[in-house]
Formats: sequence, structure tokens, C-alpha cells
Amino acid sequence: MTKWVPRLVLALAIGVALPFLPTFLTQSVGPAASGGGGLGLSAGVSAGTFAALFLGGILTSLTPCVYPLIPITVSIFGARQAEHRGRSIALSATYVAGIAAMFSALGLFAALSGKAFGAFLSSPAVIAVLAVFLVALAASMFGAFEIALPSALQQKLSGVKAAGFAGAFGMGLVAGIIAAPCTGPVLAGVLTYVAAQRNAVLGFWMLFTYAIGMGMLFFVLGATSLRLPRSGPWMETVKSVLGIALVAAAFALVLPFLPRPGSLPLSARSVAIAAGLLGFAGVVAGALSLSFHGGSREKAVKLGSLLLLLLGVGLCFGWLGEPRSEKPFAIPWLHDERLAVQQSQATGKPLLIDFFAEWCAACKELDVHTWSDPTVAKEVADRFVPLKIDSTEESDENDSLQKKYGVPGLPTVLMMACRDERPPECAIPGEGPTRVTGFLPPPEMLQRLKGVQ
Repeated sequence: MTKWVPRLVLALAIGVALPFLPTFLTQSVGPAASGGGGLGLSAGVSAGTFAALFLGGILTSLTPCVYPLIPITVSIFGARQAEHRGRSIALSATYVAGIAAMFSALGLFAALSGKAFGAFLSSPAVIAVLAVFLVALAASMFGAFEIALPSALQQKLSGVKAAGFAGAFGMGLVAGIIAAPCTGPVLAGVLTYVAAQRNAVLGFWMLFTYAIGMGMLFFVLGATSLRLPRSGPWMETVKSVLGIALVAAAFALVLPFLPRPGSLPLSARSVAIAAGLLGFAGVVAGALSLSFHGGSREKAVKLGSLLLLLLGVGLCFGWLGEPRSEKPFAIPWLHDERLAVQQSQATGKPLLIDFFAEWCAACKELDVHTWSDPTVAKEVADRFVPLKIDSTEESDENDSLQKKYGVPGLPTVLMMACRDERPPECAIPGEGPTRVTGFLPPPEMLQRLKGVQ
């Protein structure tokens, strides 16, 4: 009976939290920023995104490949042997800085490589391959196979063992690579997403946040006298959580290229309840506690319970269709920039431009959650000339328009007045409430719209 108590508690927590997960992952980063503000972020970055990455880093450090090595590693670079608490803290911070430097560099490389091959990465066939790759990485988290470096390379990397600040930083640089069997799938999944988004600043901060999360336990153990709990079966639960996150990321990549599902015959409240119940049932059945290393019966139950949990996640994020809408309303978007500017000039209404792409997940979120909101849609239709610019394909025309309007990443939404001149000119907004970079939920977007005179 005692072994069922943790499972029931975890199932209840996930069942309650699951319906709120989409909202949590789409809360914008600070009121002063249009989805990123001073950090220069875009592509739908949210506070929830960073929180999830930070948590993912912590969960990675709890996996069997990393967790048992934490006290040994901290002792090697000298934090636990330091005579003064200040030096212990500094050594631990230096080690985490090494992890952050390595992962952030990988994020920059992935994003810049993605930008160089933007048209290649926006191909449905390539996205499908990337999604299969993420599912394969998830399978490794579930125990289907192990990812390991060649033993010769592992021995060379393990040779970085000097104590002191240089040794701590060097060990941090190679920490994620040495622990590749567990960090590899998660890290590769994040890098795949970053490459698809094609935003260097986004890549840097996403991987930096993940690295800080992964190094958190190293820092806490090195800077304090705390002792970590013993390893145990709970680590398989951590790996299962990370595996589910990778499967969800794979679905998110391919969804924009699939036919849009119809509306569900359920209200939003009913969908949320159903998702919570499915998540609860999946965890109780063993989605996070059973292992694929067991017998055939245990493997079958594990697979079935994982499918239940993923079905709950899919309901939450609209993979199977959107809840029934009582007041459907569509914004009458224009798609010709010159015509839209002329119409704005003739009517005196401000021009609203939405730069989007089919490969952009945050653009889809704007369409599904924000532009489809009845109040937002009515405000746009009544007071603005709405223009959608499709930037899916790289072309001279698209590059010219993005340069003209100063578009740093997708999605970008601009609100501006167009003067009655020849040729017509529009007051392109700089940083401020009339420039939205990234996803904004309906209430915040409505506030921006109402602020435009």
C-alpha cells in the first residue's frame, strides 16, 4: 500500500495541473516586453517556457547518469574541501558557469545553423525527420536503448579533473557531454527546436536556462553542507517525464503541417476536465512509475498508461481539436501589403500587420488562442486594417518586407498609422506597446489594441 501513496499523490498533482499547462506555457515575459523585451527574444518565448526549461535541467540532473556523480564531481573540483564558504560558493558558481557556457554556445550554433538552412528546415519532410528523431530520443529515455559516447572519448573528457577555478570551469564545459546517456536526448530535443525557430538570441537564452537548471544541484551541494537523497527507482520517473516532454515536442513540430482538426463536441471546461482525468488515470496506471526494463506485462501496461497520459496532454494543447466555440468570429485578413496600406490611408484606420510562418509554433498559438478570441477579433475587425504576411518561404519579397518593418523574428505584430501621402508612408513602431514580438494571450493583446489611437 505504501508504494501506491506516492503514485496517487503524483497522479493527483498531474491531473490538477495538466489543464493549466497551456496557460502556464503562454504567459508573456514581463509587461515591458513584447514576449521578451530587453532580452531581445521572440518566437513565442514565455515565462513558462523558461520555467519549463529550468525544470527540465533540474530533472536531467536527477537522472541515473548524472545524479550519482554530483557529490563526486563537486569533491573533484574542490568545493567541498574549500576552507571558506565564500570560496566554495565561487567554485560551485564557476562550475555551473562552465556548463552554461558550453550549452549556450551549442544553442547559438544550432540557431545560426538553422538560420543558414531556413528553407531546408521549413520543409515538411525535414520537420517529419526531426519529429521522428525526437521520438527516438524519447524512446531512449523510456529505456529502449542507451546513448553513450565512445569509451576512448569518455576517458579523455574524464581527464579534466584539476581542482580550483580553472578545473571547475573546465569540468563544467564537459559535464553535459560526459553525461550524454541522459543529457543527450533532452539537449538534442531542445537544440532541434532552437534550430527550427532560427533565432540566435532565443537559442542562447533557452540553452543558458536549461544549463542553469542542470547545474543547480551541483551549486547547492558545493555551496552548502547538504546531503542528497539516495538514488532509487524514482529516477525512472524523472526519465519518463523527460521522455513525455520530448514526445510532446515532436507533436508540436509536425502539427502545423497536418490538416487542422475540427472542433470537439465539448466545451473548454469539459476538455480540461477530460484531460485532467486522463492524466490522472495514466499516472495511476504506471506511466511514470513502471519501466520498460520489466516483463512483457509491465511493458504493455507502461505503454498503455503512457498513451493515456499523452492523450491528456494532446487534449490540453488542442492536438485533437479545439473546444466548441459559442461565438466563432474570423478576422478579415488581407494578404497584399500595398492594398492594406492604401486601405489604411483611405479609411484612417491604423494598420495591423501579423508576420507569421507555417513552421512557427508561436504563430499558430496566436491564431488559435488570440486572434480567434471573439473580443480580440471584433476589436481588430472594427478598428484596424488587418494584414497577414506569410514568411514561410524565404524570398526577396519577404526579406524586403521584414527589413522594411524591422522584423527580428516570428511572430511579429505591428500596429501603426499610415499617412495620406504619395507614396503612402506608415509610422513603423519601434520598441513599445505597438510592437509585439512573440505570443501574447488575448487579455494582453486586447490591452495593446485598445491603447492604439
